Amino acid sequence: MVFVVPPNHKTLALDVDPKTTSVHALKLSIQEISDIPISHQRLFLSQSDNDSVLISDLGIGPYSTLTLHVPFFGGTQPPAVPKPRFDFLNSKPPPNYVAGLGRGATGFTTRSDIGPARAAPDLPDRSATSIGGAAPPAGRGGGKGGEDEEDDEGDEKGYDENQKFDEFEGNDVGLFASAEYDEDDKEADAVWEAIDKRMDSRRKDRREARLKQEIEKYRASNPKITEQFADLKRKLHTMSAQEWDSIPEIGDYSLRNKKKKFESFVPVPDTLLEKARQEQEHVTALDPKSRAAGGTETPWAQTPVTDLTAVGEGRGTVLSLKLDRLSDSVSGLTVVDPKGYLTDLKSMKITSDAEISDIKKARLLLKSVTLTNPKHPPGWIAAARLEEVAGKIQAARQLIQRGCEECPKNEDVWLEACRLANPEDAKAVIARGVKSIPNSVKLWMQASKLEHDDVNKSRVLRKGLEHIPDSVRLWKAVVELANEEDARLLLHRAVECCPLHVELWLALARLETYDNARKVLNRSRERLPKEPAIWITAAKLEEANGNTKMVGKIIERGIRALQRDGLTIDREAWMKEAEAAERAGSVATCQAIIQNTIAIGVEEEDRKRTWVADAEECKKRGSIETARAIYAHALTVFLTKKSIWLKAAQLEKSHGTRESLDALLRKAVTYRPQAEVLWLMGAKEKWLAGDVPAARAILQEAYAAIPNSEEIWLAAFKLEFENHEPERARMLLAKARERGGTERVWMKSAIVERELGNIEEERRLLDEGLKLFPSFFKLWLMLGQLEERLAQDSKQHEKHEEQLEHLKEAKKGYESGLKNCPNCIPLWLSLAKLEEEMNGLSKARAILTMARKKNPQNPELWLAAVRAELKHGNKKEADILMAKALQECPNSGILWAMSIEMVPRPQRKSKSMDALKKCDHDPHVIAAVAKLFWHDRKVDKARTWLNRAVTLAPDIGDFWALYYKFELQHGTEDNQKEVLKRCVAAEPKHGEKWQAISKAVENSHQPAEAILKKVVVLLGKEENAAENGAKQ
Repeated sequence: MVFVVPPNHKTLALDVDPKTTSVHALKLSIQEISDIPISHQRLFLSQSDNDSVLISDLGIGPYSTLTLHVPFFGGTQPPAVPKPRFDFLNSKPPPNYVAGLGRGATGFTTRSDIGPARAAPDLPDRSATSIGGAAPPAGRGGGKGGEDEEDDEGDEKGYDENQKFDEFEGNDVGLFASAEYDEDDKEADAVWEAIDKRMDSRRKDRREARLKQEIEKYRASNPKITEQFADLKRKLHTMSAQEWDSIPEIGDYSLRNKKKKFESFVPVPDTLLEKARQEQEHVTALDPKSRAAGGTETPWAQTPVTDLTAVGEGRGTVLSLKLDRLSDSVSGLTVVDPKGYLTDLKSMKITSDAEISDIKKARLLLKSVTLTNPKHPPGWIAAARLEEVAGKIQAARQLIQRGCEECPKNEDVWLEACRLANPEDAKAVIARGVKSIPNSVKLWMQASKLEHDDVNKSRVLRKGLEHIPDSVRLWKAVVELANEEDARLLLHRAVECCPLHVELWLALARLETYDNARKVLNRSRERLPKEPAIWITAAKLEEANGNTKMVGKIIERGIRALQRDGLTIDREAWMKEAEAAERAGSVATCQAIIQNTIAIGVEEEDRKRTWVADAEECKKRGSIETARAIYAHALTVFLTKKSIWLKAAQLEKSHGTRESLDALLRKAVTYRPQAEVLWLMGAKEKWLAGDVPAARAILQEAYAAIPNSEEIWLAAFKLEFENHEPERARMLLAKARERGGTERVWMKSAIVERELGNIEEERRLLDEGLKLFPSFFKLWLMLGQLEERLAQDSKQHEKHEEQLEHLKEAKKGYESGLKNCPNCIPLWLSLAKLEEEMNGLSKARAILTMARKKNPQNPELWLAAVRAELKHGNKKEADILMAKALQECPNSGILWAMSIEMVPRPQRKSKSMDALKKCDHDPHVIAAVAKLFWHDRKVDKARTWLNRAVTLAPDIGDFWALYYKFELQHGTEDNQKEVLKRCVAAEPKHGEKWQAISKAVENSHQPAEAILKKVVVLLGKEENAAENGAKQ
């Protein structure tokens, strides 16, 4: 592959091998691609002129680039040497010459001598004979008779035999010169031309594809500097303005500026210092010569020098007076205030010489416009505004007055004249305007604006309506100024004059009584049969008067009538009308519109998805009644769709009443009795409302409908358990176990016994449950925690042997659990914590190492190992473990949060930046950053980041506790109540410290508010302990 750069700088890629290609072959390849003849090619390869040499011998290798030069033959260059020509081809043959006669040939006759086999064209009489014959008849071997025969020979054959040889078509160029070019020839030429184009396009595609591929390969191996820095250039948009400003300016570091300049230090002469002192003095007396002359002379033809300080104070006084006068102006042309004179300087127009010149040019142009075409209104308006800009308001008024005289039928000219006129003359100007153009609505509206009281405005508008009775704009204006009774009378007249304007009909209907309004709407419907607003207004009218039964009928009849009249029902537009009706308080009208239009234009298979999406959009826009109507209609079509019932129930729960929600759920379980979630939602709402018997009744009905539902059993248990009915809860769970309950039933049963303090019964239930469900890790955890609680009680009573025995049983339980559940992280953590308590750090470290091998890339295990090292003061080992943990789990938020807390305080900012780059949406990292702002006393930023953390993870109670603790220290009482309210609504269930408090036996029935406050107290204790440890 060799690249050649021709004079047009479009690189040519030649698929040649330098080791097997000669210079001549290279030039042939160039000629084939670029159509540049070999004779015009100049390749600067070597001093040798031998074209047969290989180009590799001249130092050219693969992917080399050559420069091709093409000389220009013109100007002062010598002319090109002409090609050698054979003179005998253009010269006349000698007399009696027969070609080939010397070697035994004789004269012959070809078809071109005889002519085509058809009627000969009208040619002059031939008097010449063929070559080699002397008689007039054509024959062979006739000689040449004379000069006339030679002149007519070309006419005989139809072409000149001795003409110039053509390089492309040879000597046959003139064979068919005298033949006719018919349709067959035209068709043949078209076919051949199409073939040539097709072949050329095929070769062109391959050639261009090959060239493109080679160029891309070359550019990939030889990239430009701009391409190498392209990625850096793309990042420039992230730079801030401060970073741009901080880029230092490049200076001139050339050697010529590094030469030391000669500096001389000379003391300042006293005369210069004395002159400077005199220039800074304030002259406070008259010149002595002027004082000698009595102050009446001006020596040296100069103004006498007075007190310069007083002159400066006087100028300031004059300036303040001018500013005060401007600030007191009531013309509305100034925005200056006494203290902000710079505002006035900005608002004042500075008329420079250039601006004055431009105004003069514009004045001349506009004068030419008004003189050549005085009936052109924009010319007069532009001329008047130019004078207004130039400050010549009187000239502007005179020009626009002339414009009114020249163009009295143009309303824009009269409006401009009214604007430029004085307030006293404006009424007279507009009066002349309406007199000239009585049918101009704009002029009548402007005339009413010039009046100051409503009575005169109404009189002007009514005068205008006498001339333009069909102007809707004038009718609207005059109705707005009238009282209710006059407006009703005016609207009666307005609908007569403008019967096709629906707003006037609707306004009249709103002002009339119920019966009259119905008549008005019926009349308007006759005049405007294709107007949907009339039907909607009629429905609103019936709803407002308590006739809700007619609302649906009116909307239904209206839609049918509109469709019958050929109007297309736009579903989206009608939904907007429904939302507007809801905002106006017409709920029944909204529901009727939705019921009759929601299904129009929706495919049957898309109905559910489309209707649910419409309801959600309406809910987002605050149109609750519209969304409720959509769900109500959808539930009439999809009676057994649980998802729609759930969405409708969520809507009622958020924006409805308890009664409406209960009614909806009752209806839902009627059509979907097998849907557990609907039964449970109804029971929970009754429980939250404080009606425990009703909740029990709902659960009983649910159990009757779904006899073997574990969710119903557990819900009934929770209802009794949370309402302090442990015996009823125990009975329910016993029945559930008898009927083959799952592992959750056994776990809940053990929890009940733990609450009641029945240790032996709890152990029995756990043992039986583990025999049935050995792979359920929560039962193993509860068994180990039971033994740990017993060990803690023994420790309090100083029974060390019993304590050790219980700890061994707990360890045994955890180990048995890990045999059945080797991937359970809580079991590994509990066992490591127990080993640390019993046998020290080394045993716990071994347990955690084994856990990490069986459960790789688990951040909780790494975090436990780091905390164990820190607890025993092994800071270096903890840092090493943290580095390994971040390598194995680079996107773990809990590890990055712990890493931020471990580093020294000056490094926490950079560490937090690294954490945010890795996991910017992790709530643990965000909470850690919020702590940094909190410690730095950046209260607003800390509050923002804490709010972001609880928004991302509302189910983690630790973040709510941190947020509440922050507000207790830096927030107001309202902020504290808001955080507490949001936490209770979120109902958090997870969190390391939150679960430790909420799952304690003594806190089993505590509300979220109490648990939140206990977690805050725990956070305070841990913070104090950390501070004391740091001081030590």
